[in-house]
Amino acid sequence: MEQKRSRLRLSLILVTIGIVYGDIGTSPMYVMKSILEGNGGIGAVDQAFIIGSLSLVIWTITLLTTVKYVLIAMKADNHGEGGIFSLYSLVKQYGKALILPAMLGGAALLADGLLTPAVTVTTAVEGLRSIPAVDKLLGVGEWPVVIITLLIISLLFSIQHAGTSSIGKAFGPVMLIWFGFLGVTGVMNITALPVVLKAFNPIHAIQVLLSPANKAGFMILGSVFLATTGAEALYSDMGHVGKENIYASWPFVKLCLILNYLGQGAWIIQNRANPVLLASTTEINPFYMMLPEMLRPVAIVLGALAAIIASQALITGSYTLVSEAILLDLLPHLEIRYPADTKGQLYIPIVNHILWIGCSLVVLYFRSGARIEAAYGLAITLTMLMTTLLLTVYLAKLRRKPVLSGLVLVVFGSIETIFFISSLGKFTHGGYVTALLTLLLLWVMVVWWRGTELEHKYSRRLQIRDYIPNLDRLSHDTERDLLCNNLVYLGSGSDIETLDLDTLYSILDKDPKRAQAYWFVSVNVLNEPDTMTYQVETFGTDFIFRVRLDLGFKCSPQVNVYLRQIVQDLQASGELPNQEKKYSIYGDSTVGTFKFCVLRKSVPSMSELSQFDQFILNTKYAIRRAAGQRVKWYGLDNSSLIIENVPLLTGGAKNVKRIVRRQ
Repeated sequence: MEQKRSRLRLSLILVTIGIVYGDIGTSPMYVMKSILEGNGGIGAVDQAFIIGSLSLVIWTITLLTTVKYVLIAMKADNHGEGGIFSLYSLVKQYGKALILPAMLGGAALLADGLLTPAVTVTTAVEGLRSIPAVDKLLGVGEWPVVIITLLIISLLFSIQHAGTSSIGKAFGPVMLIWFGFLGVTGVMNITALPVVLKAFNPIHAIQVLLSPANKAGFMILGSVFLATTGAEALYSDMGHVGKENIYASWPFVKLCLILNYLGQGAWIIQNRANPVLLASTTEINPFYMMLPEMLRPVAIVLGALAAIIASQALITGSYTLVSEAILLDLLPHLEIRYPADTKGQLYIPIVNHILWIGCSLVVLYFRSGARIEAAYGLAITLTMLMTTLLLTVYLAKLRRKPVLSGLVLVVFGSIETIFFISSLGKFTHGGYVTALLTLLLLWVMVVWWRGTELEHKYSRRLQIRDYIPNLDRLSHDTERDLLCNNLVYLGSGSDIETLDLDTLYSILDKDPKRAQAYWFVSVNVLNEPDTMTYQVETFGTDFIFRVRLDLGFKCSPQVNVYLRQIVQDLQASGELPNQEKKYSIYGDSTVGTFKFCVLRKSVPSMSELSQFDQFILNTKYAIRRAAGQRVKWYGLDNSSLIIENVPLLTGGAKNVKRIVRRQ
C-alpha cells in the first residue's frame, strides 16, 4: 500500500512538472541574451558585470518565486485554488476598493496569457537558425519561422480539450528531461570557471546596479525580471495540481534553473573577447552557444517542446482565472467543461479560441521573438504588484500577522515597483501592446462588475407566497387561452421562497401567461463531480413548483431532461395532477406540453439612470449576447422557447398634473 502511494505521489509530481513550470523553465533561453543586448553585446561586458547580473537573477528568483509565491502566497488558497481572483475572494469583505487591484491584476495576467505562447514558441523556433543546415533550408526572412510558430501554436490549442491531467502526463517526462538538461549543461560550464559561484553573494547584485559598467542602469531589471515570469502562473495553476506537489517539485526546478544561468555566465566570461563572436553580426544567445555543437540540435528540439509546455502553464492558468472571474461576477457566464474528476482541471472553449486567435495575431504582428520580448514582462509585473497589495490585506486581516503583512508590502512592493518602472522602458518597443490588451480586458471586467452592481441595486425579490392567489386565478381563467401545460422560468438564487420581480412581472403583467403549472427552476453547481439531486417547494399547491437543481460540476445542465424526471416523481407522489396530452407520436401521456421562458433584461430609453450607467448596462448586455446564450448552456436549443425582454426598471408612471381647460 505504501509503495502504491509512493508511485502515485511521484506520478503527480511528474504531472506538476509538466503543467506548472513551463513558463519559468524556458526563461534561460532568453534572459541572459536580453541582458547582453541591453548592455551593448558580449564584447561590452566584464566579469564583474556578469557575476552581478547572475546574482540579480538568482536573488530575483529566490525572493519573488520562492519566498513570495511558494512560501507565502500559496498558503493563501481558497479551497485549494490559487491566483489573484481566488485571493481577492478571501479579502473582498475588507474593502470595496479591493476589487480594483483584483481586476487590474487579473486583466494583466490574461494579457500575459496571450503573449507567453507567442514569445516562448517563437524564441524556440528561432533557435533552429543556430544550425547552419537548417538555417540554409529556412532561407532569409522572418516568415518561415512565423509559419512554423503558428503551426505549433495551433497544435497546442487544438489539444486543450483533453484536459490538463492528460496533457500533464504527456508533458511531464519531457519537462523532467528538460530541467535535467538545463542542470547538466550548466554544471559542464561551471566546472570550467567556478568563479561564477560568487553570484550567490547578494552584494554583487547591488554593486552591478550602481556600477558604471552597467550601461542600462536600473533598466537592466526589465531583462532580469524575465527570469520569474512563470511565478504568477505557478500560483494560478495550484488548483490544477495541488500545493503539496509544487512544494515537492520546486527545489529541483529552481536548482536546475540556477545551474543553467551560472553555466551561461561562465561561458560569457570565457568568450567575451572571442574575435569570432565579436565579428558576428547575428544575435548571440548564450543558452545555445555554451553547448557543444553536437548538443545544439538536442537543445533546440527540447527547447521547442519546453516552449510549447511553457504556453500550457499560462493557458491552464487562464482557464482558472476566467472561471474565478465568472464566480465573482466580473465576466459573463461561459461554458466550462471538466475533462477530469477534479473541479480544478477545467477547459473553457471560448477562452481557448480567443487565446488561440490572440496568440496568432501577436506572432503575425511582431514576427520576432526579440520584439515580442519587449512587450513581455510589463503585464506580469503589474499582476505581481496587485497580488502583493491583496496579499498584504490577507496577512493583516485574515492571518492576523501585521508585521509580516508590512514586510511583504515594503519588501515585495518596492522590488516589484522597481521592476515595473524598468519594464516601462520597453513601452514604445512593444509594451504598448500589453497595455492595450490589459486595458481592453479591464474594461470588460469594469463593465460587467458595474453592470451587475446596477442590476442588484434595482432588482427586487418577491415572496412567492404573496402571489399564489394571483397565479391561481390566472391558471383557472378560462377566458384566456392556455399557453401550455407547464411554463418554466430559469432563474438564479438558492432561496426557494423568493423570485426575482422580473419573473412575476412577465407572468402577470407582460401579456399574462396562463398555464396549468408554473415552474421556477435554478441550478446550483456543487464541488462534487457527479451529484444529481433536487429540492422542490410546492407552497401547498398543485400548480406552483420552485425547484433547485443541485448538480455536480461535471453534470451537463440539461434542464429539460431533469425536469421530465421531476415531473414524473411529483405525479407519482400525487403532488402534481396528471396532465392530458392527446397528440403525440408516442401515444397518450400524463405529462403535458412545456414552454421555457428566458428573460433578457433591457434598459428603457427613458429611465432614471444616468447616460453613463445606461451605456454600461447596454454594453454588458451586448457582451452577454456575444459570449453565448443561456439557451444553449441549459440545453434548450430544441425546446419550445419564449424569449422576452424585460425592463431593468419597472414601476408606475411619474405623477403628471392634468390641465383642465375651461371654455
